[in-house]
Amino acid sequence: MKEIALADLSQYTGQLIGHSPWKTVSQDMIQAFADATGDHQWIHVDVERAKREAPWKSPVAHGFLTVSLIPLLNQGVIHVTGTSASINYGLNKLRFPAAVKSGSAIRTEVTLKEVTAVDDQRVLAAYTTTVQIDGEDKPACVAENLVMYVR
Repeated sequence: MKEIALADLSQYTGQLIGHSPWKTVSQDMIQAFADATGDHQWIHVDVERAKREAPWKSPVAHGFLTVSLIPLLNQGVIHVTGTSASINYGLNKLRFPAAVKSGSAIRTEVTLKEVTAVDDQRVLAAYTTTVQIDGEDKPACVAENLVMYVR
């Protein structure tokens, strides 16, 4: 993990910050996400049917489950110091090029895109985060995620 002082963050604009550790997306995680969101589509939760009928021959994680893991994974990539809070501020762009099969390992690749001073207390950072799937060519997700840092 890279520690960067908020005052120095803009010096990393355009640079690859790093990669998170790998995290396995289990069927239990997929089921818990389905239960929390009410999205019980069979491609996610019906293991036997997904093995028979799904294009991936496996159940797959919800796209929004993958997105929801970005803050957790990115904590293993970068820690910005000199802040009192780091707030997930939203997304500017989000795509899901490939599905995450149940049992797959994913990690994030994080590049700092832009840093903008909002006022004396807040700095908005835009990161390009690519969620990679172990052993796959296409990423699961590419997102421009925003973090508001409060001094």
